[in-house]
Amino acid sequence: MRSLAMTSADYEQKAVDKAAAIRTLNDAFRRNPTAGRVVITPGVSALPHDQRLAMLMAVVGFDDFNAGNDPYNEHDFGAIEQDGVSYFWKIDYYDHDYDMGSPDPANPHVTRRVLTIMRADEY
Repeated sequence: MRSLAMTSADYEQKAVDKAAAIRTLNDAFRRNPTAGRVVITPGVSALPHDQRLAMLMAVVGFDDFNAGNDPYNEHDFGAIEQDGVSYFWKIDYYDHDYDMGSPDPANPHVTRRVLTIMRADEY
């Protein structure tokens, strides 16, 4: 008879599956930021329009994920350099009202995503 208790391998697989779901949702949102909210900091807002557009396009096309910037394999953070200045982008997860954190970032029915783009020195 099989035990109903979850093994450590079961927990690990569940974590891998959840990270894959979050990663898929984050990639879809990052490639189509109109599917959520985008926030830019004053340092990004101060850029000329063409540079802000180039920054957004760099975020949309970002694919340089590695263990250093994506330890949980969720594709929720990146660093970009533009004109000698470092910028970060980050995806955060909120409830439907954007009041609190999402109860389950892997579930798009209970999660709203926010993409923040900032100068690294504004972090």
